[in-house]
Amino acid sequence: MPWMIPRLLKNLFGGPVTVRYPFEKKPPVPEVRGKLSWEMSKCDLCGDCQRLCPSNAIIVDEANRKIIYDPFSCIYCRTCAEGCFHGAILCSVEYAPPNTQKSTEVYEKKEVPVDVT
Repeated sequence: MPWMIPRLLKNLFGGPVTVRYPFEKKPPVPEVRGKLSWEMSKCDLCGDCQRLCPSNAIIVDEANRKIIYDPFSCIYCRTCAEGCFHGAILCSVEYAPPNTQKSTEVYEKKEVPVDVT
């Protein structure tokens, strides 16, 4: 029982461990559980993110040059961002905002006009 005395004193005289959320906003831990987005200028639609995603939250549509991302299926493990060799997947340090309806995010790769001279 004497080994419990330091923990008991810490709990009695220490401050609260939790944060009063609506009144005190604490920033999230960097690069953890942040909102995902794609920088389509760097993306080559290789499909590595789709293959690496354990929850199948990413669909790469090469024919239509789109990436369809379902944030409600995503477990925010960042495997897709770590496996992207081009650095096209960005992880912000902001939480994804709460939503009342399920929706998907579509990122479209624009056609770059080729200058033939």
